[in-house]
Amino acid sequence: MKKLLVFMFLTFGSVACQAVDYKEGVHYQAFPQQATDSGDKIEVLEFFWYGCPHCYSFEPFIKSWKKSKPANVEFTRVPAMFRPDWEVQARAYYALSNMNVIEDIHGKIFDAMHKDKKRLNKLDLIADFVEKNGVDKKQFIKEYNSFAVDGMVRKAKKKQKAYKLQGVPTVAVNGKYQTSGSMSGSYDNLIKIIDYLIEKESKK
Repeated sequence: MKKLLVFMFLTFGSVACQAVDYKEGVHYQAFPQQATDSGDKIEVLEFFWYGCPHCYSFEPFIKSWKKSKPANVEFTRVPAMFRPDWEVQARAYYALSNMNVIEDIHGKIFDAMHKDKKRLNKLDLIADFVEKNGVDKKQFIKEYNSFAVDGMVRKAKKKQKAYKLQGVPTVAVNGKYQTSGSMSGSYDNLIKIIDYLIEKESKK
């Protein structure tokens, strides 16, 4: 009986190890060290676009993960800009961030575009939308056109170029690793890979 229990323990232990044995080049890819803004914490960046249906599907997973992420992790969203018109929503994201209301309205923008089929691809459209959701419209437009947001947009574009971004959602961990939904196979697995890479960095 003892031998059987030992065998079962070793078997299940082996399966458990295999479940988290993610491979570089398959489940994630390594990058030359990129600059991070998280100080002593491990930086996790989520590259996203409000108009992306895959980002919308991933949002509940990353939202849940944020609530229980390790204390040594700093999470930051980075709006992707593959086309000039995507900058409208990127500027809106940073304007709302500077107004300290982004966490209240981030999910509402996703819902408006994907559930309610609102375009929100022009300043006047997104300004009207945020006003209906309790945001001061004049202040929003002021922030949207500010030098601070100009700088944030330039920085986001530099990060996108540095990570050679091919699509969204994509997650970068500590300036060294990148993974995505296409590499992970599922969003649930993507979260597990993020945690795996965080643990990998935490051991260093």
